Amino acid sequence: MHKQYQVLINGEQERSLSHQDIESLDAVKTSDKKFHILHGGTSYNAEIIDHKFNERSYKVKINNNTYNISINNSLDQLIKELGFEIGSSKKVDKITAPMPGLILEINVNIGDEVKENDPLLILEAMKMENVLTSPREGIIKVIAVTKGAAVDKNQLLVEFE
Repeated sequence: MHKQYQVLINGEQERSLSHQDIESLDAVKTSDKKFHILHGGTSYNAEIIDHKFNERSYKVKINNNTYNISINNSLDQLIKELGFEIGSSKKVDKITAPMPGLILEINVNIGDEVKENDPLLILEAMKMENVLTSPREGIIKVIAVTKGAAVDKNQLLVEFE
């Protein structure tokens, strides 16, 4: 499998690296967070100053220059393309009915500020009450249904600003 990584340096320089590029580095660990790297005939001294492993971000000092580096693998890139980035504002701007049903209750009004997982409305479908919650923080822009209304699958229910 061809592994590809997107590397962002200091928030602006983007590089694409393959697994083979990384394997070709001649790196020797000299202490807990220090490395000596030989690449293309040039010698580099590298030190990991800080890291947030789960976020894949690192602060690295290379030959006395400090760089902030973010690394995304192919799964991270796919998640970003789909709009499901972790730790960022989700890009969901509307809620549609997941199935046909009846609106039993509406818990919000236009202009209300909601937080992620706040209950928006209750949809009765197949004799079950389904609480539809907010997928993100935001402000309610449109409520496209009324209490007691029958809705079809994929019908617009709520829209965010």
